[in-house]
Amino acid sequence: MNDHIAAVPLEKAYRLLNHGPTVLVSARHEGVDNVMAAAWACALDYAPPKLTVVLDKAAATRALVENSGRFVIQVPTVRQLDLTYQVGHRSLASEPDKLARSGVELFGMPGFDLPFVAGCSAWLACRVLHEPRNEATYDLFIGEIEAAWSDTRVFRDGHWQFESADPGLRSLHYIAGGFFYAIGDAMRAGEPAPE
Repeated sequence: MNDHIAAVPLEKAYRLLNHGPTVLVSARHEGVDNVMAAAWACALDYAPPKLTVVLDKAAATRALVENSGRFVIQVPTVRQLDLTYQVGHRSLASEPDKLARSGVELFGMPGFDLPFVAGCSAWLACRVLHEPRNEATYDLFIGEIEAAWSDTRVFRDGHWQFESADPGLRSLHYIAGGFFYAIGDAMRAGEPAPE
């Protein structure tokens, strides 16, 4: 594990997703790892911390999540723009070497038999809280966040530090058609808005 990765208290874990980034979803089952991009993920609850993510029935990652009952949500960075796009548009079913071809490097965290994507700014290890109707009808999965970590160069003391971090560590926000935005400048309520 890198020196700049630190545990995030679970009561602050929702803040890792609160800014609405595109995320990477990774899972493992019976020795098979996969990573996909997802634009529809959101924080759901504080205690215990929960999140939701939409996993299409056609996604190979979904089958890994359904069979293992576990997954990781990661917040990719601007530096990972191409990787994020590639894992969102390549299929493990037709490209068994999808992860290598997409430039994905995986690592492990002690106590979790899950694949974590290197280079991200945040990682949330989740256990599926099965809601069969939501999963079948809406492709919506609920995960209880069991542990969370952040890259302290961009998230520390319970807050994102985008304005002082390397711009390459900013989060990505997908708007469709291969277009992304990086998160912008910080503003505070009660202060004059920039022009």
